Amino acid sequence: MSGFTSKKRFLDTSMSFSTLITHKNPPVYSKSNLLLASRVAADDDIDGSILPGLPDDVAKYCLALVPRRYLPAMGAVCKKWRSFLKTKEFITVRKLAGLLEEWLFVLTMDSGGKESQWKVLDCLGVKRQLLPPMPGPTKTGFGVAVLNGKLLVMAGCSVINGTRTASADVYAYDCYLNSWSKLSSMNVARYDFACAEVDDRVYAAGGHGTGGESLSSVEMYDPDTDRWTLIESLRRPRWGCFACGLEGKLYVMGGRSTFTIGNSRFVDVYSTEKHTWCEMKNGRVMVTAHAVLGKKLFCMEWRNQRKLSIFNPEDSSWKTVSVPLTGNSNIEFRFGILDGKLLLFSLKEEPGYRTLVYDPNASPGSEWCASDIKPSARCVRCVTIKA
Repeated sequence: MSGFTSKKRFLDTSMSFSTLITHKNPPVYSKSNLLLASRVAADDDIDGSILPGLPDDVAKYCLALVPRRYLPAMGAVCKKWRSFLKTKEFITVRKLAGLLEEWLFVLTMDSGGKESQWKVLDCLGVKRQLLPPMPGPTKTGFGVAVLNGKLLVMAGCSVINGTRTASADVYAYDCYLNSWSKLSSMNVARYDFACAEVDDRVYAAGGHGTGGESLSSVEMYDPDTDRWTLIESLRRPRWGCFACGLEGKLYVMGGRSTFTIGNSRFVDVYSTEKHTWCEMKNGRVMVTAHAVLGKKLFCMEWRNQRKLSIFNPEDSSWKTVSVPLTGNSNIEFRFGILDGKLLLFSLKEEPGYRTLVYDPNASPGSEWCASDIKPSARCVRCVTIKA
C-alpha cells in the first residue's frame, strides 16, 4: 500500500478537510480505520511531500485545520504528519488560523491523598478527557510548566524501597497526540524547586538534591536542542520556593533559604537578556497559590486567605485585593487562568460553595463573581494550555 493511498483513505474517512471544519456532527474513527492508519507509517518515505500534489506550506495549513479531536488519529497516519504535529510550527499555524482553544489541565488528588490524575476541562468546566498516567514512579515535589502548547512535568522525589530518591527525569504531554514522551534529563536531580517558562525556555532553580541538601543551582531547558544547560546559580541555596516569568525575567520567591530565618522575603530576579541575577527585598512568603495573568503576578499567602496580592513588575510594587469569602476563613485555594480571568478553586468542600472568579479588567466593584467551573476532586496543580 502506498503512502499516498493511505493518506487518501484517512482523508476520505474524515469526509475531506472542509467537511471536518464545517460539519456539525463529524464522523468518529473506527478501530479499523485507526489500525489502517497506524500500519502505513513504514510507507512514509515513499513520497517526500506532506500531502502529494500540494506545496508543503499549503499542506501544513490543511493539516492544521483538522479539528483537535482528530489529531491523535492523524498523528498515526505517517511519520511526517506526526513529526509536524510535534513542532512549534504546527501550533503557530493553528494560531494564525484562529483555531487555538483554551483548556484547563487540572491535577487532582483523591480524598486519601494516594491517587492523582490529570484531567482536562473546557471553558465551561466540562471534563473533556483524562490524560494517560504520568510515566515513571509516583513523585512529589515535581515541577510543572507549559512550553509551546505542551505540559512539562519535571524532576521530583520518589520513595523507592523505603528510600527517598530525587529524580532528574522530564516528561512532556502532547495534547495533539494525547501521549507522553521523555525529554532530556536535568543536569541536577531535584525536588521542591522553583520552575517557570520565560521567552520559550524553561528554568528550574534551587530545591533539594539527591541527599536532601539544599541547592542553589539553576538550569535552563532549550526545546530547540532538547537540552538542559546550567546557568549562573542563585546567590543562596533555596527550596520550597516558586517562580514566574514576567517581562523577560525570571522571578524566584518564597520558600526558605540557608541565609534567612524562617521564610524568605528576598526575591531573586534573573535577566534572560543580561544573564545575571539581582535581588529585591519585598517578596511574599508562605505562598500557597500563584499565577501569572496578563503582565502581573497573583499570589495568596497561607496566613491571609482573604487577601489577593498582586505584583506589578513595572515598578516592583504590590497591591492587595480583598477576597469576598463567607463562612470558613481558613479556606485554601488553587488558582486557574481562563479567558483572561483568575479562578480560585477551594481546597475545602463546603455546602453551596462555588469557584470565585476575579476579572482584573472589570469595572470597579464588579471584579468578583462566582462560577460553576469546579474540579471533581482536590486540585493539586492547574495550568492553562492554548492549543
